[in-house]
Amino acid sequence: MTDRRLAVDAWESLFRAQHAVLGEISVDFDDENLNQAEYDVLLTVTRAPGATARLRDVTRLALVSQPSVSRLVDRMVARGLVTKCPDPDDGRGTLVTATEHGAHTFRVIARQHAITVAERMSVLDDDELAQLRDLTAKLRGPDPECAEAGDIARFSAPAR
Repeated sequence: MTDRRLAVDAWESLFRAQHAVLGEISVDFDDENLNQAEYDVLLTVTRAPGATARLRDVTRLALVSQPSVSRLVDRMVARGLVTKCPDPDDGRGTLVTATEHGAHTFRVIARQHAITVAERMSVLDDDELAQLRDLTAKLRGPDPECAEAGDIARFSAPAR
């Protein structure tokens, strides 16, 4: 049986670490180029084949609420970052596609963000990073559609 006090201490430490790290790596985002929520949407969309994802998948993977995602995508359409169209395979669904401008903006931010993340995470060695990745995946539970977590590395500079 899990020690309740240790579980609470571990959770608090994880929560505080996440808050501190997120605050430090958020410097790569701004409202002029790409904010963090827009980056999150484009991360999901650009990972998908043809840089097109179903809106319900974007909503499921986003770290904001469903109504917020719908409004966010509408604002991204107005900014020319994505397009929306009906899903021909699902009359009730909507497809979201990254525009050339949106994909380019995402790649530029993603490259810098990968560097920022790597620099912040450099306090851990490779074994610790692998252990952290595995432990947080275990906490999240199985989700085969999220197997590509870590794809941000596609946009980073070569390893040192």
